[in-house]
Amino acid sequence: MEEINYLDFERVDIRVGTVVEAKPFPEARKPAFKLLIDFGPEIGQKKSSAQITVHYTPETLIGRQVLAVVNFPPRQIGPFRSEVLTLGFEDETGAIVLAQPERAVPNGRKIM
Repeated sequence: MEEINYLDFERVDIRVGTVVEAKPFPEARKPAFKLLIDFGPEIGQKKSSAQITVHYTPETLIGRQVLAVVNFPPRQIGPFRSEVLTLGFEDETGAIVLAQPERAVPNGRKIM
């Protein structure tokens, strides 16, 4: 594990947002969904490609709050431009489990 200082961590802008749209992403090399996430009035809605197809369906993602890094540069993933990095953790099989707040919080709040 590489150590970083607290100032490095402060530069990573992690925000909470609500998934407002989720669609299959058949063009992706690995199974994924295209997400549209609402981060509130300051940031707005942003797109994300997320490899979360094992534990989630598009229907179960709508309305779910998620955590995402909003200040990485966008990445082109095939024909899709992913604007934020949705955060999650690998389970024991390597499938991704989303990171999310325990209770609902206003969209756009920054991690503390």
